[in-house]
Amino acid sequence: MLQGTVGLIGTYLSPTGAYTLRTTGRLGGVDGPGRRLSQSSRLFIGMGDKDALRNGTLAATVTKVRLVHASVRQLHKKSGQWDYAKWGEPVSQKYTTGAIGVFSVQILQAMKNLGVHVAHDDAQGFVNAWHYINHYLGTPGKWLIPKDVDLVDRIWSIMRQKEWQPGEDCNVMTAQALKFYKEKMLPPGFYEPFIAMVRTAFTDKYADMAGIPRSAVDLAAKPAAAMHNLFSSAVGGVGGGSAKKAVGVNPHDEILGVASKAFNQVERYALTHDQDDQPQMHQELHDNR
Repeated sequence: MLQGTVGLIGTYLSPTGAYTLRTTGRLGGVDGPGRRLSQSSRLFIGMGDKDALRNGTLAATVTKVRLVHASVRQLHKKSGQWDYAKWGEPVSQKYTTGAIGVFSVQILQAMKNLGVHVAHDDAQGFVNAWHYINHYLGTPGKWLIPKDVDLVDRIWSIMRQKEWQPGEDCNVMTAQALKFYKEKMLPPGFYEPFIAMVRTAFTDKYADMAGIPRSAVDLAAKPAAAMHNLFSSAVGGVGGGSAKKAVGVNPHDEILGVASKAFNQVERYALTHDQDDQPQMHQELHDNR
């Protein structure tokens, strides 16, 4: 769920990445968030399949993503609109690895910000999986993220200071994503605490930079029992509304549970019912058909 929220919005915080997506029709138009989620879900879900790294299924899924990246480069080259002196190569190896940083250690940092403990071995395995995805995307050795979670975390934390910047493209894409979460993903009454959780996962610095609004719900100030009552009345709660959580329990647990369940349903729907049953591109930029 965090990959589809913190991860996707995190890629917009790179001005080059946000501009690339916004100008690429189907992935950057008003219907873009659903399509990006639909296509990214294949990767997020596929990397969790049993033996995915051994039986070739993950490599095949990533290869399709690689072909979409190649298509984007060709569309920009064909359009004549891309400023190569300013932006470099569209979907370059550098920025591909930057996105890997967002989807790997940035997600681990988000979980830490939410008070969710991840064992070091699990974090190491997660980053290693993204190392191989980085490789399957055709990235040469010098641009691959290392197989060391602590090293990747340090590198990413330094590079993020240089790469993440506010901008109109980022704000437009973020607003589209938040609208999609509210209208297509979340149960009624759940949006405000969800936004508060996403802000906590990002930290205020980067949430403000991305244009994520401040929520009326202050999660940290509410006792966990009160948060449980809120979710019980709004969405049925994880525990059905009868159990009371003790004060001091992580106030994000309820939100993570409900949001993850809703997010999984959206992912499954996207994979089985959406018109984008395979990653695809059109023949020109700004084509939102």
